[in-house]
Amino acid sequence: MMLMDEIKEKSRKKHTKIVLAEGEDERTIKATLIAFNDGLAIPVILGNADRIKALAETLNLSLGGIEIIDPEKSPLDKYIPLYIKARSGKRVTEGMAEKLLRRPLYFAAMMVQAGDVDGMVAGCLSLTATVVKASELIIGLKDGVSAPSSFFIMSVPNCPYGEDGNFIYADAGVNPDPTPQELAEIAVLSAGIARDLLGWEPRVAMLSFSTKGSAVHKRIDKVIEATKIAKEMAPDILIDGEFQLDAAIVPEVAKRKVKDSSSVAGKANVLIFPDLDAGNISYKLTQYLAKADAYGPLLQGFAKPVNDLSRGANVDDIVGVIAVTSVEAQASNQ
Repeated sequence: MMLMDEIKEKSRKKHTKIVLAEGEDERTIKATLIAFNDGLAIPVILGNADRIKALAETLNLSLGGIEIIDPEKSPLDKYIPLYIKARSGKRVTEGMAEKLLRRPLYFAAMMVQAGDVDGMVAGCLSLTATVVKASELIIGLKDGVSAPSSFFIMSVPNCPYGEDGNFIYADAGVNPDPTPQELAEIAVLSAGIARDLLGWEPRVAMLSFSTKGSAVHKRIDKVIEATKIAKEMAPDILIDGEFQLDAAIVPEVAKRKVKDSSSVAGKANVLIFPDLDAGNISYKLTQYLAKADAYGPLLQGFAKPVNDLSRGANVDDIVGVIAVTSVEAQASNQ
């Protein structure tokens, strides 16, 4: 079974309610119906109901059974007090709160925060930074997390490395230059994703242009420090570094380059990049040169499930992210 098929199968085990913030997009409408009909989630879409229904009609689609909510018209009696309470200490009036919450991204995030839905998907019409900003303001970060980050699920055809050719790449979409503390958090969060979402035993490699002291540079020092912090944060998780990529995933290379015993070297399935340059370039190289499937950027570090979409996402991409969000919501509700 393909990796995304496995995720979809998991999502069907318990129907979670997922809000899609950009309901007036053709791709969102199509993906919503597929997710609903396949039992991946109970989708809710935001936007003007008349426009959404008219667009569905032009596509010869029926939205029967799909809940549509218009943030411009929906009552905010429940949400405004929640927002003001969350922003205690700030000068927030009811008018300011209403103006913000009428915006679909913020309304969707508040639906998640209030417990009216289990997770949120957005981004096919919005910048990642905008989705992150709304989510951080309304939903907030998990305890112990200092900054949001992202990961990609990469499925590489005919690849013997990683988890049967599957990997998690992080961070490849949000944090440009993480501090050692932030990089350690990314490693631990990504390991949790590998375990809870994908059912893997995570083997986390902290990547650099050096393998265990083969080079000396302040950029390498950051990765070394992050590795130490991550091991202290999660001593039960297999985390090691610093590794060059080949030493992290190729057993034969690891035998030559890594002299000390390592449960990660040559066997890594979670790859942690030192900065966004490395992560973003690497995922796109893998996607286009190795013809890999790339799912993401998927967000992590938030207190409740929220995921981003590429603005170039197609319908299948959106369906996949709905399924991922549903499985994450199942895990967070346990």
